[in-house]
Amino acid sequence: MKFLFVSDSFKGSLTSEKIGELLTDEAKKVFPDCVCEVLPVADGGEGTAEAVVAASGGKLRRVKVHGPLFEEREAVYGILSDGSAVIEMAASSGLPLVPVTKRNPWYTTSYGTGELIVDAMEQGCRKIVVAIGGSASNDGGMGAMRALGIRFLDANGAELQGRGADLEQVHQIDLAGLHPGVKDTVFTVMCDVDNPLLGPDGATHTFGPQKGADAAMVLRLEAGMRHYAELLERMENETGIPLPGAGAAGGLGAALSFFLKASMKSGIETVLDLLHFEDHLSGVDVVVTGEGRMDWQSAHGKVPAGIGRHCAKRGIPVLALVGGIGPGAETLYAQGITAILSTTPEPMTLDAALEQAEGLYRAAAERMFRMLQTGIEIGRQREAF
Repeated sequence: MKFLFVSDSFKGSLTSEKIGELLTDEAKKVFPDCVCEVLPVADGGEGTAEAVVAASGGKLRRVKVHGPLFEEREAVYGILSDGSAVIEMAASSGLPLVPVTKRNPWYTTSYGTGELIVDAMEQGCRKIVVAIGGSASNDGGMGAMRALGIRFLDANGAELQGRGADLEQVHQIDLAGLHPGVKDTVFTVMCDVDNPLLGPDGATHTFGPQKGADAAMVLRLEAGMRHYAELLERMENETGIPLPGAGAAGGLGAALSFFLKASMKSGIETVLDLLHFEDHLSGVDVVVTGEGRMDWQSAHGKVPAGIGRHCAKRGIPVLALVGGIGPGAETLYAQGITAILSTTPEPMTLDAALEQAEGLYRAAAERMFRMLQTGIEIGRQREAF
């Protein structure tokens, strides 16, 4: 029996590598002679830079930046062996960097992500991949672009900081100070969702609440984002910003595409290509994947969906062991996932689940492998007859 373990991290509790260790331990209890391979993976959010550097060779570079609330902090990005850079927005502007009591997209910014892009260009990188999952901001990417030298001005000509609150105030955009390295750099956006910038499926309505926005703030941020989008349209004499993924990371997807001419690619597909994932499937009997919470969003570019699609082409069953199961999780069955199991055996608060994450995962993994063993035994008994 050969297993391949390729799970996303459970944000705030378990890394992809740790999950692989736990799965290996529990698989060996039930299948002592099994072969286990662990492949750390991410889809554009937390852990992406580390996964890509591990797969492609290179180094991690530590840089002092400003976090989501403009606080000073250290962030890491990857410089690969070919001289290209992989920047993970979550490292500088991610939601886990903001204490729960201070989460408020009216005040958060993507500025630190722009600082990482500037540093990469000044290190000589002229191919830059920006993974934009897990953001704390809803600023339309203004913060990141401001770090690159673009000035966003209000009606009085005063420069705005680049926060969600500034969306409704921006009156003019001055591109004169844009970093000169931009014109010689090819940008690619790794995006784990395909949401548009505006509307019920857009940046604000879909992701604003989880970043701390209440109903009234969502409406005001959406109005501000629409005002901002109209300003961008006037600059290019275009109507609408329909680009799939434009609403990712609070609109950073739109800013990277508009100002840096970045191309958009699926985060998980980019990572799987770098990992040469198809090669790892040779001889594999069962793949185990997962994420912290599986729901309808998981079918739109998340790790399990990407894994499931590749395995379905090879006829390899995929088990998804997840922290929680939400509405629409069943849509993953059409993406190649064979079965979905939760690590939580009974109702509990999120805080309790996070605190007990390792023990819960280990126990659930053992249950999963014992169920798999039962299925194999049933198959053997039928063959005997």
